[in-house]
Amino acid sequence: MSTPIDISEHRGVRYLHFGSEWVQGAMRIRRPYDLELAYTREMMAPLLFASPSDWPRRVLTIGVGAGSLCKFVHRHLPQARLTAVEIDAKVVAVAEQFFKLPVEDSRFRVVIADGVDYLLDTDACFDLILLDGFDQHARAGALATLPFYQTCRARLADEGLLATNLFGRSKGFEAAVEHLQAAFDGRAMAFPSCDSGNVVALATRGEAIAVEAEVLRARAYALKERTGLDLRPTVTRLEEAGRLAGGQLIL
Repeated sequence: MSTPIDISEHRGVRYLHFGSEWVQGAMRIRRPYDLELAYTREMMAPLLFASPSDWPRRVLTIGVGAGSLCKFVHRHLPQARLTAVEIDAKVVAVAEQFFKLPVEDSRFRVVIADGVDYLLDTDACFDLILLDGFDQHARAGALATLPFYQTCRARLADEGLLATNLFGRSKGFEAAVEHLQAAFDGRAMAFPSCDSGNVVALATRGEAIAVEAEVLRARAYALKERTGLDLRPTVTRLEEAGRLAGGQLIL
């Protein structure tokens, strides 16, 4: 697969495009390790569900893009070993050259492969799977199907979490959420849409997760102190959208 790649800059932010106007990633040049786009910040919301400080230890990202999620995990989650799967080697090269994608080391490796094929072929299990793969037309394709989500579930550890970036304005958005719900026996939820139209959805296997709103806020504050990532607005948006029924977030 050969992806058309363009790079633009505006007001101190460098953007990645796959041959169209759709933004596939972004980096603030003066703060290259921050998560610039709102949806990338919310992709890390699983950290609010986990109380152990050493979680997650095994992370998989599918879709490298501008490398934002890879950079965050590598820099701020030192206990984690990260595997990043990207179908197009050219995307990885651009992320290395223009977006400061980390050099591979004992904690970070890049696999050039189709994400669907990789999950079908591996027998590894992951604590956290991050799905962020789109083509130049903002379509997730096979990465938003029931069989693929079922494969993701099979590759999650018992208390594992999946976060996926969906495009709320796409025709297949509602079907993707339904597939996610079906694959995880209803243990999935979609966040309120970001201003960009992106929607982050989470899913889990294992015991039900219930986190009090005050605990979410406390964890969000601690995460900001530790990494600079501020998910307190996410907690507020979830509350305003009625997702904290009874003062709890249940997944």
